[in-house]
Amino acid sequence: MILTGGKAQPYIAKPDPGRPGLLLFGGDPMRVALKRQQAVLALIGPNGDSEMRLTRIPAGDLRAEPALLIDAIKAQGFFPGARVALVEEATQHTADALLNALADWRTGDATIIVTAGDLKSTSPIRKLFEKHPAAVAIAVYDNPPTAQEIDAELARAGLTHIDPAAQQTLAALAKTLDPGDFRQTLEKIALYKLGDATPLTTPDVIACAPLSTEAALDDMLDIVATGQSEKIGPLMARLHSQGVNAVTLCIGAARHFRTLHGIAVGARVFHPRASVLQGQARGWGVNRLEQALKLLTDTDLALRSTAKAPQMAVIERTLIRLAMMGKT
Repeated sequence: MILTGGKAQPYIAKPDPGRPGLLLFGGDPMRVALKRQQAVLALIGPNGDSEMRLTRIPAGDLRAEPALLIDAIKAQGFFPGARVALVEEATQHTADALLNALADWRTGDATIIVTAGDLKSTSPIRKLFEKHPAAVAIAVYDNPPTAQEIDAELARAGLTHIDPAAQQTLAALAKTLDPGDFRQTLEKIALYKLGDATPLTTPDVIACAPLSTEAALDDMLDIVATGQSEKIGPLMARLHSQGVNAVTLCIGAARHFRTLHGIAVGARVFHPRASVLQGQARGWGVNRLEQALKLLTDTDLALRSTAKAPQMAVIERTLIRLAMMGKT
């Protein structure tokens, strides 16, 4: 059975223990991991792992010993309560073991939760769960969190007394941060407001919002965005000495220019350096920012390819090109 749209998140938040299995798959491992964590917690509670009601099975182990999963769903522990058998990073080689386990599953057995990467519609694992009459398949997309998902995260962090303007600020922040970073930000806000009965306000959120990168990388991005190409070389050497690699630089630059593009097309920005970013966005304009993002995407693909070009040289050349674009 496939669940999509507004039906998917409520099921992840409260899976049916009477169903044999749940498949969570998607291209972003962090998003999949967060959904998996939420589903497992809902089934076995916060003490489930310590009470040995959670069995973790790497997918690679099932290829060698397919019976491991059946053993896990049938095993009875010392503690009462629901149990979960978790199969992580499943591939096509895991399909037969999953098929046998679902066929052998009976009421009272452990719920099977499976995580996987971005599965095609022809994937045997995906077809198995989608066509099963009782198991559930949910695709985890790289979309910004919905209002429902944000509310769930706020409740999980214990943030319930929120000013409406701060609620909008958090919604905007959720669209700019990775899911894991957003969850950590909410936890930081919860600690910040611990013992404070007043409503959460926008200044509270901004005070706890993370900077996009560390200071040295911020300096590099500002230099690039303001067209100071002559300063790139010395700062590259400094970043390299600090252990910053080319991929990190490329990801940081892409995030920075995506933020500028969002500002340029009218998105609200909540950031301690908001005025600086707004000034950079005005200077670049939408068209040049889109050209910059294309260049960064091409560079990211080049860095992750098997090409043997020195990676720091590749990203330095891209940053210089970006700085020159910013001057025109």
